[in-house]
Amino acid sequence: MDIKTFAFAASSPPLPVIAAARLAGISPSIDTSLSPDSAPTFLFSDGLKLRGTFALLRYIGRVASLPNFYGQNALESSQIDEWLEYAPILSSGPAFENACKYIDEYLEKRTFLVGYSLSIADIAIWAGLAGTGKRWESLRKSTKYTNLVRWFNSIVTEHGTALNEVTSAYVGKKGLGEPTANKSKDQSVITDRAKNVNGAVSEIQKGVSKPSAEIDLPDAEVGKVRVRFAPEPSGYLHIGHSKAALLNKYFAERYQGQVIVRFDDTNPAKESNEFVDNLLKDIDTLGIKYEEITYTSDYFPELMEMAEKLIRQGKAYVDDTPREQMQKERMDGIESKCRNNSVEENLKLWKEMIAGTERGLQCCVRGKLDMQDPNKSLRDPVYYRCNPMPHHRIGSKYKVYPTYDFACPYVDAREGITHALRSSEYHDRNAQYYRIQEDMGLRKVLIYEFSRLNMVYTLLSKRKLLWFVQNGKVDGWDDARFPTVQGIVRRGLKIEALIQFIVEQGASKNLNLMEWDKLWTINKKIIDPVCPRHTAVIADKRVLLTLTDGPEKPFVRIIPRHKKYEAAGDKATTYTKRIWIDHVDAESISAGEEVTLMDWGNAIVKEIEKDQDGNITGLSGVLHLEGSVKTTKLKLTWLPEIDELVSLTLVEFDYLITKKKLEEGEDFIDVLNPCTKKETLAYGDSNMRNLQRGDVLQLERKGYFRCDVPFIRPSQPIVLYGIPDGRQQTGSK
Repeated sequence: MDIKTFAFAASSPPLPVIAAARLAGISPSIDTSLSPDSAPTFLFSDGLKLRGTFALLRYIGRVASLPNFYGQNALESSQIDEWLEYAPILSSGPAFENACKYIDEYLEKRTFLVGYSLSIADIAIWAGLAGTGKRWESLRKSTKYTNLVRWFNSIVTEHGTALNEVTSAYVGKKGLGEPTANKSKDQSVITDRAKNVNGAVSEIQKGVSKPSAEIDLPDAEVGKVRVRFAPEPSGYLHIGHSKAALLNKYFAERYQGQVIVRFDDTNPAKESNEFVDNLLKDIDTLGIKYEEITYTSDYFPELMEMAEKLIRQGKAYVDDTPREQMQKERMDGIESKCRNNSVEENLKLWKEMIAGTERGLQCCVRGKLDMQDPNKSLRDPVYYRCNPMPHHRIGSKYKVYPTYDFACPYVDAREGITHALRSSEYHDRNAQYYRIQEDMGLRKVLIYEFSRLNMVYTLLSKRKLLWFVQNGKVDGWDDARFPTVQGIVRRGLKIEALIQFIVEQGASKNLNLMEWDKLWTINKKIIDPVCPRHTAVIADKRVLLTLTDGPEKPFVRIIPRHKKYEAAGDKATTYTKRIWIDHVDAESISAGEEVTLMDWGNAIVKEIEKDQDGNITGLSGVLHLEGSVKTTKLKLTWLPEIDELVSLTLVEFDYLITKKKLEEGEDFIDVLNPCTKKETLAYGDSNMRNLQRGDVLQLERKGYFRCDVPFIRPSQPIVLYGIPDGRQQTGSK
């Protein structure tokens, strides 16, 4: 049985299949007339067909005369299958470079991906790299992935004639597209995705690519850059923090340097080990690989010594001015009455502070900078305050704690940080940072500013987010209405989408007020090509349609969960004489109208039954399976009338506040959204019993959802969280 025709879409040629066929000496006629959403197909001489890129590749592997092209035993064949499932990741932009890194490390002591000879696994990965065009060629010229380049070059050296013919015909500078002889401006690329949208995010999927334009750090040297991500453990990581974290990661990778995680734990009143643990969890979710974890509290003894040193040098003093009066004097440029106290008096009061005495609790340590400076941050800032509360790491050992302004420049210099990334909201305090380092006699750490990320209808202040948690307005820091990493992931956001969204902004210093729609649109492009399709009918007022010529005995068909993505698997669909449809659909139907029942065929609705109030109570009709779906206006989702249907709770969310952006001084409590969560009861197809928590799916004609509570028992509904698709994001406008 020979392959008569090899058919595929001109805009998305299946490069690994083309290359494998060429190497195997298989030369069917080529038909590039398939539509872009059609799977590549082998048409055999007896009329049979085989579809799907990797199904075709495996077929070639089995029939080719090349030795061990599909492995020499079951284990090697299974290892090859693993690589075939992995290969589509190379076409996922944000994951590309980390995928290269993973394969590079894997190939350190290997000549081929599987076994000791060329296999279709090598061809799949070769095609994934070659298919990116200029992107891979640029990396190939560098010394970044030496093992991967060695492997790639050895394959090209051995099989260059055939492979070069393939790439010259189907790969341009921007990657895969139509053959170069007739390439169009609107060429598309192969859109194969990772193995399963509901699989755990692998290490390579957590990666981050470079922004489209290179960003430079001032005075940065390759191999010597050391940056830090320094969150305060007073809340969970939110989308704004994610930008800072990923920029630190970007610069560390760009300059082959290091990034460390430091917990800025200088305020025991707000901090806890719960926040530390969850911040580390969120950092891991973002795929940030750090050199080490440190704590500002590790440096408390040194910071106290430095404070005392500055007091002795006359560069700091102890002040007992009441806080409100001190703030007013700073604003007005009025020196404190304590500013010129003797060193002896200052040291005496400093010891009172350390002991936490009643007198000490009245005092703070201030830097003696310049009370007349136009930049008010330089007007004798506070360095140390008393706080009798126990610290989450070191208990009640200390009664005094350094401020962020004092500790940060010291610890940055102490830990060898070369560049401190700070959002532009701290711009006025940059001069203070440098002055404090100068007074301490420390090496200067360069500050690099970027704009803070702000989202419409969103609060990012941890103090305000804590209010929602403490007042029961949300279910916790991982609530799907929250802008925390855990919250938006629980809502259904893929971390790859968040990374791409942030990386596309780069390190811009312009103030950003971003729309959520853009983020959810990126997310849709990731989940739509691969997430399985299921069916649901809203429980309220659902209507039975009786098909008088329908099957007397129910029967089952196995159909794909995603018609264009075979890896999504199959589902069992039951066909019955009586079927459920949504009430809103029933109201749209006229007597005598022909409609399409999705995944079945056409039917003609003959009668519409109503109660005395005019409400539709039932429909009856006949099947018209020979009818054309192109002629019907209504395409209806439906469920069979069987006991195996599952109960669902569909949850939709709205913004927590009703205003796009709060004005200066405006109280967020005045703009709280009174209704932020809506639950709708529904029934779903029986296949949904197999959903796991975190699975993403599409309910046809209803949208995308993430499973938050899976099937446990018939009496307990499966809970599905609605995922915005970039067009239907709710909000008070």
